Amino acid sequence: MDPRQLSRLDTLIYAVYYAPRGRYRLYMVASEIARRYLAPTDYLIGIIGEEGSGKSTLIRGLFPGLELTNEDEGINIRRAPLYSFSPEDYFSGHTFHIDVRHELAFMQKYKIKEAIRQAIEHKRRVVVEHFDLIYDILGCNAQVLIGIGEEIIVARPTVFGPYPQNIKTIVDRTIKYRLMAHSAEDITTAILERDYGYKSSSPLIHSDVRHGFVINFQERPNIDLDELENKVLEVIKADVPIVSVPGEDVIQVGEMKIYCTGPRTHVDRSGQIENFRLLKEFRLNPLTNDYMLIGMVGHKTIAGFEDIIEYMDIED
Repeated sequence: MDPRQLSRLDTLIYAVYYAPRGRYRLYMVASEIARRYLAPTDYLIGIIGEEGSGKSTLIRGLFPGLELTNEDEGINIRRAPLYSFSPEDYFSGHTFHIDVRHELAFMQKYKIKEAIRQAIEHKRRVVVEHFDLIYDILGCNAQVLIGIGEEIIVARPTVFGPYPQNIKTIVDRTIKYRLMAHSAEDITTAILERDYGYKSSSPLIHSDVRHGFVINFQERPNIDLDELENKVLEVIKADVPIVSVPGEDVIQVGEMKIYCTGPRTHVDRSGQIENFRLLKEFRLNPLTNDYMLIGMVGHKTIAGFEDIIEYMDIED
């Protein structure tokens, strides 16, 4: 590894990225995080986030090919390979995954701790999902902590923090905005297709903004933004269920079926989308000449980033 990169890792407090809502966008961000912040000697990786936040997709992007013991698309019924690790086994794997919340239904916490400690002490990497649930008895922090809510937070803890609970507090507080924004984005996209002829095959580019979403158009659309906003608000007011179609990249919002590569990253009902509004003008990106449709949800909040590091009080 380039010495300059090691220096950057040593001085990293935390980095923050928008958490994309589509599977492939999340893969790309995860790949970038792995390239920038993971070293071959990072043996303990802590992942923190709620169900449906995209942890499984994030882990796949960070560690391509890693078999997950429990994930959105199903549960491996066989015992987690981590428990079978033996340092004498020449053919043992190098990287293991374990979902602590899932394992706690079948295994005592100290057994999970022992399996993790044995592996990392023999220089095997363990990716621990729901790391906050095991930290209290593990006896050490993760070398890299990654939390996913509305943002992806990447941190290299020191003895002064950040601690898993710091990260968890933030992602738990912000995840609802990501779910609301994603649902509002998909409803808006469906109405653009249904009523304005912008089909999913049209050259629309989706991106992210805090508490909202951006849809880019190559040409300025002839759309009444007040009318579009009211049509989305009608769906929100109807409070219809938003459900994923098992095994498919599709969600159903009331009677509308919508293509979506992040089908679990949604609110349960459209009525849970708070304070939806569209900016009443298309913003021109002068670098790409794209026209940006910007939608917002929720209200301004303090997420808690100012509390991410806890310093010890030292008396003179």
